[in-house]
Amino acid sequence: MSRSRRDFLRTLGVGSLALSLFDARRLLAQGQPLPKRLIIVFTPDGTIPDAWGADGTRTEFTLRRILDPLKGLKSYLNVLQGIDQKSAYSGPGDGHQQGMGHLWTGVELLPGDIKGGCDTCPAASFASGISVDQQVANAIGGDRAFKSLELGVLVKGSEDTWSRMCYRGSGQPLPPENDPTKVFARVFGKLGADPFGNEQRRALRRSMLDFVYKDFNALRAELGSEERAKLTQHETMLRELETRLDNPGALGATCKVPGAPAILDARANANAPALGKLQMDLAVNALACDLTRVVSLQWTHSVGQMSFPWLGINDRQHDLSHEGDSNADAKEKLIKMNVWYAEQFAYLLNALKAVPEGASGGSLLDNTLVVWGNELGKGNSHTRNDIPFVMAGKAGGGLRTGQLLTFKERPHNDLLATICRAFGLSQSTFGDTRFNTGLISELLV
Repeated sequence: MSRSRRDFLRTLGVGSLALSLFDARRLLAQGQPLPKRLIIVFTPDGTIPDAWGADGTRTEFTLRRILDPLKGLKSYLNVLQGIDQKSAYSGPGDGHQQGMGHLWTGVELLPGDIKGGCDTCPAASFASGISVDQQVANAIGGDRAFKSLELGVLVKGSEDTWSRMCYRGSGQPLPPENDPTKVFARVFGKLGADPFGNEQRRALRRSMLDFVYKDFNALRAELGSEERAKLTQHETMLRELETRLDNPGALGATCKVPGAPAILDARANANAPALGKLQMDLAVNALACDLTRVVSLQWTHSVGQMSFPWLGINDRQHDLSHEGDSNADAKEKLIKMNVWYAEQFAYLLNALKAVPEGASGGSLLDNTLVVWGNELGKGNSHTRNDIPFVMAGKAGGGLRTGQLLTFKERPHNDLLATICRAFGLSQSTFGDTRFNTGLISELLV
């Protein structure tokens, strides 16, 4: 590609997309492996242990009720039982603070002035070390347009220990972006540089691909059939995202959309399903375009109080999670909430699986690791034991899948170190080394 053509594509705001396709084409031509990607996903307030997880043997197992939406994806899964956040019983903070701050870092919180719900627990600040997503991003994402993307759904605006899970380093939290329109503008549209007004910007965004269609056709003529299909899919997906962002009426009856300028209110609880799907679609497209290789998706926050009116549940999640085990109604509502989260996780996995990648009939999911975690094991006791972790995807062949792995008090720092090893990092520990016992060999190829 000529220098002038590169500049032309960049000027129109799609240079990263087109150039990343050339990068992928060059990798394939040179016989190099396709890039690996990482997604970490968070949902809050623990789970219902007897409805979560699976039963059976390592390779022959049945998913319980909460994870049943994932049954069509079993061959891509690793269901982990008996993984404890042992590090989260040391240092300052209450149970929620420690669970959230330790989840992806495995290190103590810094002393601070944020007092939690525990009268005897020392006040805390942010985590004292890097999170696993950023460790991996430093290794595999530094030359991408975005080293990582932090996405959120109804994450509260205040910056505190309960609302931050990703850390660039000690005391350096990374805030998630709740608004898909802002994510789209930053990642795909570069609309912030547009000197015109809102209507002109939206018109430019809608017609962005039209301006470069001639160049895309020229690019398509140089590609093989599989790469042409991928290019077409990217174009279609971008157009669909633009249409959905400008036409929130297409997002479903549960969305309560504000008026002009016809974009979703990213703070409205009722919009959570639509906002989440938009964020997941943007994440998949950004990964498919190789604009980034690391994404985090945070559903609300620790002590999350989202309600689920689309399920007929107006109670708030954190309130329900504190009900006693004998409250059958609260337990049933929490199960339904967690089933819904599993359905969203399945949506993300199927979206990744739908993107073809590689000459052997693989998919983006084959080259991605998606890890779903929670800050607590059980909400009403604030336990950080038996954290509900589910892994999906093969990380480019670095991981075994289709497994139910049951451990006894295995520290979650081992899981974080194993994630790093799956991406080629040489380290055998992660976070506070007092809580590392070794890599999880059952996961690694």
